[in-house]
Amino acid sequence: MAAIAPAARGQTPSPLAEWQYSAGIPLERLYRGSESDWQVRVGAGATFQPRYTGSDRYHTLVGPSFDIRYKELAFLSTGEGLGVNVLQGSNWRVSISAVYDLGRRGKDDPSRLNGLGNINPAPEMKLAAEYVISKDYPIVFRVAAIRSFGGSNGWILDIGTYMPMPASSERFFWFAGPSVSFADSNYMNSWFGVNGQQAAASQYRPFDAHAGLASAGFGITMIWFINKHWFVTADGALKRLLGSGADSPIPGSKTNGVTDVSINYQF
Repeated sequence: MAAIAPAARGQTPSPLAEWQYSAGIPLERLYRGSESDWQVRVGAGATFQPRYTGSDRYHTLVGPSFDIRYKELAFLSTGEGLGVNVLQGSNWRVSISAVYDLGRRGKDDPSRLNGLGNINPAPEMKLAAEYVISKDYPIVFRVAAIRSFGGSNGWILDIGTYMPMPASSERFFWFAGPSVSFADSNYMNSWFGVNGQQAAASQYRPFDAHAGLASAGFGITMIWFINKHWFVTADGALKRLLGSGADSPIPGSKTNGVTDVSINYQF
């Protein structure tokens, strides 16, 4: 199996499934093992995504794409953040990493967010675990727990699975799979709740968002190798708000989509 790297992606509010941030990385270890101390891939990409979770307004972000890994221990990636693999085997790993939440600004959509205030950008800690069944059954399961320090000050639990799809080869391969997310009350009320002060300053009545099921989605990731060094990645995903998020008056759309593409060089 050829080397695999994720495309350039922002952390939030992208509806990408959590597994898409590291798609193919655990499979690479299973099929190829360790070949060198350093793996370096750099490039540039563009993402078309909603301005915030639940927004019906979209924008395009352009930026760098990079995925740097050292001895299968440490990594710095636009998808996974800065982290280390604290435990691992031939077909599984547990990692901890620092990522960043972009938050939400009132000016992203004044017609819907006026009076709600901002959700400030904030650092996050991500604890993730991945498991591949086997080479014969290359189904990958991923669980990620994310804690925001600032911003929503909440927890998100994302559970997803994916696998290589038919017609994959060493020059072109693609993955697809579903995911589901749960969140605590801090996260849900930050993004979807309306407290008394916000109700007085906005067009909304008070709304209490509860902990529980937050969203479900489906994603596709594709990678084309032009030659030994150059490759192109593309992603697409849909996410549907559920639970209190779907009942909240704030979102302009209960369904969000995202698409991105990047061109990369691996050393």
